[in-house]
Amino acid sequence: MNILLIEDDKTLNQNISEALKSEHYNVLSVYDGALAERILKKDSFDCIIMDVNLPGKNGFDLCKEFRNHNRNTPVLMLTAFGELEDKVQGYHCGADDYLTKPFYMRELLLRIQALIRRNTLTENKKESLTIDDISVNYSSKKVTRQGKEIVLTPREFQILVKLMENGGELVSKTDLIKEIWGSNFDANTNTIEVYINFLRNKIDKPFGKNSIKTRVGYGYYFSEEG
Repeated sequence: MNILLIEDDKTLNQNISEALKSEHYNVLSVYDGALAERILKKDSFDCIIMDVNLPGKNGFDLCKEFRNHNRNTPVLMLTAFGELEDKVQGYHCGADDYLTKPFYMRELLLRIQALIRRNTLTENKKESLTIDDISVNYSSKKVTRQGKEIVLTPREFQILVKLMENGGELVSKTDLIKEIWGSNFDANTNTIEVYINFLRNKIDKPFGKNSIKTRVGYGYYFSEEG
């Protein structure tokens, strides 16, 4: 597995790199956002770890630009900030996960493992899925509604697929988080609500639909009605 590590703090970069290599990952370390942008345009990786505050180009802009030509590779953002607004901005730019400094190296490794595992499982599905007027292609990660393509981040895509595959049955918040992020993720986080809101803004609202529904206190489900 090949990982691109974009972190300008040389000590932290080295510590992360050593931890990843001890788990048998191949790691390319970069310390500058502008250089990372050039690398991302010509090389492919199984996962990307990027800091938000980078010289040359910050992580938000770098991730947003990367998503213009790659929707599949998982991105984990690192930041010194823990505010909700920063997390929302990171997710909106296409990040799959978010880790606030300081963090335990073991937690970082678990997050990376979950990101790669989930992405691999999704890529191995070759069929398409159609419910109501929404069609999902597993291999291309293309989503269309009423014939119009909808651009989703990898996490948004995975959540939509999980809800659609459940055939209208309720998916609890805990089960959804465990399936998408892994069992090490804090189930009390409001991250899932943020993503559900993103999905509704892309999948439902532009089409006057209400397919992604909430059962308060229980979870979410996909409905063909509305």
